[in-house]
Amino acid sequence: MKNTSDYKKALEKELGILEAELKTVGRKNPDNPKDWQPTPSDLNTLQSDEEEVAENIEVFEENTAILKELEIRYNEVKAALKRIADNTFGKCTVCGEPIEEKKLEANPAATTCMKHVNS
Repeated sequence: MKNTSDYKKALEKELGILEAELKTVGRKNPDNPKDWQPTPSDLNTLQSDEEEVAENIEVFEENTAILKELEIRYNEVKAALKRIADNTFGKCTVCGEPIEEKKLEANPAATTCMKHVNS
């Protein structure tokens, strides 16, 4: 298997990119720092233009969808970094066998080998 430190560098780089992208559509939940919330548009101001209110709601809904996908990947990358720290990185979570090098190259956050790809 490729040197784990190479995967760690790639994962840390991706984590930084994901955090930057998450900050463009959300913020960390002050009540739960492990959770991200979409950044709301200011929907509470008095606005006479109904189109502007509708546009703000649409942007918020788009941010929510984008944030959900980014947060899933963010958590996958964080979990992979934890597996590196725990010395369990690169092992299938179903059977314990090594995850194929090609699969880790394509996705260093992979959790299963090719036999258990749908598990």
